[in-house]
Amino acid sequence: MFSKDKLKLTRLPVSKILPNPSQPRKIFHEDELRGLAQSIVENGLLQPVTVRRENGQYYLVAGERRLRACKLAGLRDIPVIISDCEPEDSAVLALLENVQRRDLQMFEQANAILSLLREWQITQEEAARRLGMSQSYLANKIRLLKLSPEEQTEIIEHKLTERHARALLRVDDIELRQRILRSVITRGLNVAQTEELISEAFRPKEKSRKVRRTFVAKDIRLFINTIDHAVDAMKTAGIEAQTERKETEEYIECVVRIPKLTRVQV
Repeated sequence: MFSKDKLKLTRLPVSKILPNPSQPRKIFHEDELRGLAQSIVENGLLQPVTVRRENGQYYLVAGERRLRACKLAGLRDIPVIISDCEPEDSAVLALLENVQRRDLQMFEQANAILSLLREWQITQEEAARRLGMSQSYLANKIRLLKLSPEEQTEIIEHKLTERHARALLRVDDIELRQRILRSVITRGLNVAQTEELISEAFRPKEKSRKVRRTFVAKDIRLFINTIDHAVDAMKTAGIEAQTERKETEEYIECVVRIPKLTRVQV
């Protein structure tokens, strides 16, 4: 990065300040810019923007919103801090400024981090160290980009949270995930309700009714024969068991009588 003793405060024409090619923020709300522009007209630019000099030109490092608002306010020149930082340091500073001020929405942060990884050609662990983030935080940010651009747009437009987005990442099936997302938006589900909806989608469907076995006449005869064999076995053992059977159109009734006391002949 750069040190404070290498910073220089001066004024530059806004027309000579070129945009930061590594600016992570892509969306700037016009109403917010107009409000900031009005404040600058009334109070001046209280915080200078930061630029770096390269080949005689000035590239913005930090302060994209302020620069845009100054242009809206019609200012011709503004106070700037000139830094001799390297291009990759400029990308880091732009990202950190927006992250720390929470100016970036979740997918802009993720895209910015991914761009830095590709430009630096380093591991997530090294990138996390340079950005002052934990590796798990950085990895979770990048995972958000697994959601399709259409899903990302819907999440932002309907003001869903990052926790909503992470919950949706549990669903690999794109069509199912989109159906769940539409349901979350339509029903206005919170994070806990969204997670429960996703869990429901993964639970096996219960059968509407239990499968019942249909007994045929052969099965009934088998059961009756079993009773008869049992009674015969008791008689052989000297137990005077008796059985009565009654059959109607609806059922077959079997009654077995077993005496409690049995005389055994010697």
